[in-house]
Amino acid sequence: MGKLFIVATPIGNLDDITYRAVEILKSVDLILCEDTRRTIKLLNHYEIKNKLLSYHSYNEKKNLNKIIDMLNLENKNIALVTDNGTPTISDPGWILVNECYKNKIDVIPIPGASALTCSLSICGFSTDNFIFIGFLPRKEGKIKKILGKLKEYEGLIIIYESPFRVKETLKIIREIFTSEKEIFIGRELTKVYEEKIRGKIDEVIEKLDKIEQLKGEFVLIINNY
Repeated sequence: MGKLFIVATPIGNLDDITYRAVEILKSVDLILCEDTRRTIKLLNHYEIKNKLLSYHSYNEKKNLNKIIDMLNLENKNIALVTDNGTPTISDPGWILVNECYKNKIDVIPIPGASALTCSLSICGFSTDNFIFIGFLPRKEGKIKKILGKLKEYEGLIIIYESPFRVKETLKIIREIFTSEKEIFIGRELTKVYEEKIRGKIDEVIEKLDKIEQLKGEFVLIINNY
């Protein structure tokens, strides 16, 4: 029976990958990835020649049985990667992992970069207690409902956000948690234009307003101690 390897890849800087991850990507029979165009850049950087199969949120259920058969019947070893960071963390993959356990297929973690832990390590807040929300819903009412339930939570609240919605999300956070609440924002982490912003919500919004074009995935951390 084959094995499924959950392989963490860099969140920006291509050098942020483990030796073990490179060896696994070289040795497996197939690599499942969200966007073959993104993954091939990483493989070319490390001179890895291997087969790629697109596996993302729109086709994961469709391809599930095919992949399980490869692992279970064809004894193939398969690696799962995401575009950036650790698979299944606000990314596709958990359905496949769950199905592997049902079929008694070994799932092996190959740890590495994650925007979540990267941001936690540099936010400067106590990380004794934190809750990870991932990406919020698109509708404002649902966002307010989720954040409203967390108002009394004592710890850090971590959210992923896109550059197109980050300012509006910050305004909702200000409305629910007050403008005095301290937050941390990390964007383009490990890249050339890495930026960290920390302060009270109004201060952070003001700094974002001065940035001509917002790019990259944002990690928002609310200090709710």
